[in-house]
Amino acid sequence: MDVFEAIRQRRSVRVYADKPVEEEKLIMIFEAARLAPSACNFQEWRFVVVTDKTKREALMRAANNQKFVAEAPVVIACCAETDEHRMRCGELCYPIDVSIAIDHITLVAVALGLGTCWIGSFYPDKVRKILNIPETVKVVELLTLGYPADSPCPKSRKSIEEIVHYEEWL
Repeated sequence: MDVFEAIRQRRSVRVYADKPVEEEKLIMIFEAARLAPSACNFQEWRFVVVTDKTKREALMRAANNQKFVAEAPVVIACCAETDEHRMRCGELCYPIDVSIAIDHITLVAVALGLGTCWIGSFYPDKVRKILNIPETVKVVELLTLGYPADSPCPKSRKSIEEIVHYEEWL
C-alpha cells in the first residue's frame, strides 16, 4: 500500500477484534515512529506499550470510561522525555514531534491491516500512576491499536479551496 492510500484509508477505529497484534507488526510500527522527524533531532518521544488486560481496563477508566480503550488489544501511552525546548516560532517541540511520530504509527498500522484511535480525553496523572511513568515525562496522548472489527465510514472533509491559501491569506 502506498502512503497516499494509507492516508485515505485511515479511520478512528473504536471497535476491535479480539485478536492480539503480532510482535513483528509492533516492531514495524515503532520503527516508523523512530524514523519520524523531530526538531533539532531531539527525538523526545517515548512509548509505553500496554497489552495487559488489567492495565488496559485501568487506562479505560483514566480515559473517561471509553470502553473501546480496554477492548483494544494494545494501548500505547505516547510520551515525551523533554527539556521543554521551544522552536524559534515559540512552540514547544515535544507535542509536535510526538504527534508526527504518532501519525507515522497510524499510517503504518493501516498498511499492516490494523486500526488506531487517538485518545485525547484522558487524565495524564492517572495514566502516569497506572504505568509508573516518571513525573519528569510528559504523557501526551493515548493511542489504541488492533485489528478493526468494523469499517468506520469516512468523515466529510473540507475542500482544498477552504483550507489552502496561495501567496497570502485572502
